[in-house]
Amino acid sequence: MLAPRLPGVPKAAAVEPKAGWLQRVWADWFRTLAYRVDVSPFRVQTVSLTAQAATIPATAVPILLLVAGLYRVTYTVRITRAATSSSSATVTLGWTDGTVACTQAFAALTGNTTATVQTGTVLLRGDGASAITYSVAYASAGATSALYALDVCVEFIPGVTA
Repeated sequence: MLAPRLPGVPKAAAVEPKAGWLQRVWADWFRTLAYRVDVSPFRVQTVSLTAQAATIPATAVPILLLVAGLYRVTYTVRITRAATSSSSATVTLGWTDGTVACTQAFAALTGNTTATVQTGTVLLRGDGASAITYSVAYASAGATSALYALDVCVEFIPGVTA
């Protein structure tokens, strides 16, 4: 079902002058506004890590109340210090769907410059029983090791049940 389009703010007075009641056009507008807010995706949690120089094992995104439903998980990773020779960082996201452990591994980030960046998004159906996780497989060669920054954002998509 498509969400109704939110019309502009009504031009009529909000309150009926004689009875003191909210005008119908305003009640309809507020109802539509509330519905649009209820069905809008919202950010549940973010993780921001800087100056990383090691592999990150599967780590749960710290979400207080993980419910079953549809989630959009987006990440960005960037090399913040190039290694002397080469570097690699591979992001993997994990979740559980109907008791099945699922993962999505992205391509290795191998451009060894500070302008090297990668982003990715996964739309996933989580069962609420297990955490949404992130991990990074990291390698660096040379006297100076590479550093990277990682940001992960988890959004809940309301109105879709597992």
